Amino acid sequence: MALKELQVMVVEDHGFQRRIAVRLLAELGVDKVLEGADGLHALEVLRQQAAPPDVVLVDLDMPGMDGIECIGHIAQERLARAVVVVSALDPALLNTVQTMARAYGLRVLGSVEKPLTRDKLEAALNRFDQHSGEEPDDAVAEFGVEALTEALRNGEITAWFQPQVEFANGKVIGVEALARWERADGSLVRPNHFVPMMEREGLANALTDRMLDEACKWKQRWDHGGHRLKLSVNVSAMALADPSAADRYQAIVESHDIEPEEVILEITESSVMSDAARGLGLLARLRLKGFGLSIDDFGTGYSSLAQLAQIPFTELKIDQGFVFGAHAQPRKRAVVEASLDLARKLGLTTVAEGVESIEDWQMLAELGCDIAQGYLIGRPVPGSELQAVMNRWRRPVH
Repeated sequence: MALKELQVMVVEDHGFQRRIAVRLLAELGVDKVLEGADGLHALEVLRQQAAPPDVVLVDLDMPGMDGIECIGHIAQERLARAVVVVSALDPALLNTVQTMARAYGLRVLGSVEKPLTRDKLEAALNRFDQHSGEEPDDAVAEFGVEALTEALRNGEITAWFQPQVEFANGKVIGVEALARWERADGSLVRPNHFVPMMEREGLANALTDRMLDEACKWKQRWDHGGHRLKLSVNVSAMALADPSAADRYQAIVESHDIEPEEVILEITESSVMSDAARGLGLLARLRLKGFGLSIDDFGTGYSSLAQLAQIPFTELKIDQGFVFGAHAQPRKRAVVEASLDLARKLGLTTVAEGVESIEDWQMLAELGCDIAQGYLIGRPVPGSELQAVMNRWRRPVH
C-alpha cells in the first residue's frame, strides 16, 4: 500500500506540534488525516469512524488521558489497525508501551522520538506495508467450540510456512509451520484467536498432530524437489502431560519417510517451566528418538536458568519482541546479547524471530546468531507458495 493511500490519525495535545505532524504527512502524500487534541478526544473521533484508520500516531505525555491509556483503549476496542508511539521520553519507557500494545494484540510499527521529522515519519509509516504483507487479519468473528472442532475435522485449519535462513551464508535451511484457519467464507483466522480455545477445550493435541502431519507431507514434496529443509513445528503445552506423544510423533514423521532428526519441536518457555517435572520424561524421550527441541519465545517467561540447563533443548529462539528494533534500543540489544551468550554456553543453536530490517540483521550477525526468521526474509505462506518466497529471498528486488 502506498503512503498516500493510508488514513492516519495524529493524537497530540500541543496544537503547534500537531500541525507540524499534519504538514509532514501532507508532504509524504498522506491527505486522509484525522486529529485528536488529547486521548479522550481521539477516542471520541475514532468511535465515530465507519472503519478504523490504518495508523494512529500517539503522543504519550498528554494531560487528562495520557497516550498510554489511550493506546490501551484503541487496542481493546480495535479502533485502529496499527499504532506508532511518538514521544521525547526515555526509550526504555517507549519500549514498555510498545510491549503493552502488542500484548493487547495491536500492531506496533515502532516508536518515533521527538522532534518529528519527515524521514522519521516516513520510516515508521513504511513499516505498515511490511507488516501488512503477511496475511489479512480478518477474523475476529466470534465462533464456538463446535465450529472449531468442525474446522479441525474438515481440514480448514492448515499449515503455513515461514522460511529460516543462516546468517553465515543467507541460505534457506528450514521452515516453521504455523497454524492458520482458512474459513469457508474466505476469511483467515490467526492462531492467537483460536489456539487458546483449543487448549481450553482439550483440542490442542489434535491440532499438534494435524500440523505435524501436514508439515511432513509438504517437507516430503520439497525433499523430492531437491530442497531438504529442516522442519519446525509448535507443540502444545498439553502434550507435555501426554506420555504417548513421543511415540505418536515418531510414527507421524516416519510415515512420510522423514527422520526425526530433520524435525524440531518448538515448546514455549512458559509451558515447559509451568510443569517441568512432568514434561522432562517426554522431552528426554523425544531427544532419544532424534527430534530437535527448541525453546520458543525465550525471554518472555519467568523461568530459572537452572531448570533451563536441565532440559535437553537443542535450539533457543529469541522472541521477536526483543529482536525487532534491537539495533536502536540498548536494552533490547542487551537482552539479545545475553541470550546468545547463554545459548553458546549451553551449546544451543540460536534463532532470532522477528528480523524485519537490515540493521537488525547486521546486529544479530555481528553478535553471532545462527539463524534468522522474519518478514525481511519472507512472510508465512501456504506450502504451495514457499518456493516463490525462497526465490524472492535469493533474488531480492532491492
